Amino acid sequence: MTTAMPATHDATDPIPDPTLGPIADPRVDPRTDPDLPPALSPSGPPALDAHSAAARALRFDRDHARSLRALAYRMLGSRAEAEDIVQEAWLRWAEVDEATVNHAGAFLSRLVTNLCLDRLQSAAVRREQYVGVWLPEPLVDEAGDWSPSPETQAEFAQDVSVAFMLTLERLSPLERAAFLLREVFELDFDEVARRLNRSEAACRQLVSRARQHVKADYARHEVEDEERQRLFGAFMDALTSFDVDALAKVLTEDAVLLADGGGKVSAVPKALEGGALVARAFVGFAKLPTSSAWRVRQARVNGLPGYIVYGPDGAPIQTVALRPAAEPGRISAIYVQRNPDKLRHLAPIAPLPGEGAPRAAVVVVDPASPDALAPRGGTSRDP
Repeated sequence: MTTAMPATHDATDPIPDPTLGPIADPRVDPRTDPDLPPALSPSGPPALDAHSAAARALRFDRDHARSLRALAYRMLGSRAEAEDIVQEAWLRWAEVDEATVNHAGAFLSRLVTNLCLDRLQSAAVRREQYVGVWLPEPLVDEAGDWSPSPETQAEFAQDVSVAFMLTLERLSPLERAAFLLREVFELDFDEVARRLNRSEAACRQLVSRARQHVKADYARHEVEDEERQRLFGAFMDALTSFDVDALAKVLTEDAVLLADGGGKVSAVPKALEGGALVARAFVGFAKLPTSSAWRVRQARVNGLPGYIVYGPDGAPIQTVALRPAAEPGRISAIYVQRNPDKLRHLAPIAPLPGEGAPRAAVVVVDPASPDALAPRGGTSRDP
C-alpha cells in the first residue's frame, strides 16, 4: 500500500513509506538494455518519455546518486551500507510524485540523512559489541568517486581518509550529520536546519562542537603522487628486507598501528603505539609462515598510499593504508583492514600455480594488469 502524500512536498515534509513492488533499476540504460519494452528502446519513439520509470531512474542516478552515496558513506563508514541506503532512498523516491516536490535534491538529502541516523541507532549497539578495533570499509582506487562531486572545493569534500572517518566516528550522529552537511556539502545553516529538523541555532552549535572535535583529533596532510610513491617504496623496501630499523625510520616516533579483524580473523586487538614497536610487530607478521604465499598490489586506500594483500587462491586478505605524517617522508599511522565482511567488494586476482610450479617468494601484482604477476626482489614475504 502506498502512503497518501500531501499536495506539495519539500525537504521538510514527512518521508513516504517504501513500496516493495517492482522498481526500475537506476543503473538501466534504456539505450542499450535489450529487455526494455519497445517504447523505451532505440527502435521506439526517438525521445525517452521524461515521466517513465526508466527515465526517472536515470535522472536519479545522474543527478543525485553520487552525492547521496558520499553522504551515506561518511555517515556510516560502510561502503555496502551506503549503497543499501541509496537504494532504499530510490525505492521511496520512486513512489513520490515529482511534481509535488519543490527541490528533489533537498528532499533526497534529508531522506538519506534520516535513514542514516536510523541506521546509526542500531549500529551503536553493534559497535558496542564489536570485537577489537573498528575501521571503515575501505575504498580502493575509488575515493574520488565517493566525493559529493568532482567540482566541490570544500575543505573536507574530497577527504575519505581513514583518519578523517575515525574522527567522524567519534562525533555524535547529529554532530556528524550537521558537520557533513555544512562542511562537506556546503549548505547554509538554514538549509542544514531544515534537513535535520532542528533550529538554526541548534545546528550552529552542533557544527561548532563538531569542528572543535575535528580540529583537536585530525590534521590533514595532503601529499603529491610522487610523495605517495616514495612512501610506499620506502615502506616496502624496509618490510621486504625484514629491516626493523629501516622500517622504524620510515615511521614517526609516535606512529600507530590499527587493525580491524571484526572478531572473524586474527588482528591486533588494540592500537599499537610507537614507531619502534610498530616496526617490530609488522616485520614479525611478515615472517609468519602463513604469510609465505601472500601477494600485494599497490593501491590507493581511502585516498592514502597503500596496498591490497591477496592469498594463494587470489582472494583479498587485507588492505593496508599508510597515513603520511606532517614530516615529509614519514608515516604516522598504518591502518590494516582484515575483516572479510568489509573486503567482499574487492575483486580477486588469479590464484597461484599448483604445487610443484616455480614461485617467487614475494610478488607484486601489476596494477595495470590485475592477473599479471611480477616478482619483487628479495626473499621476504609481505604482510
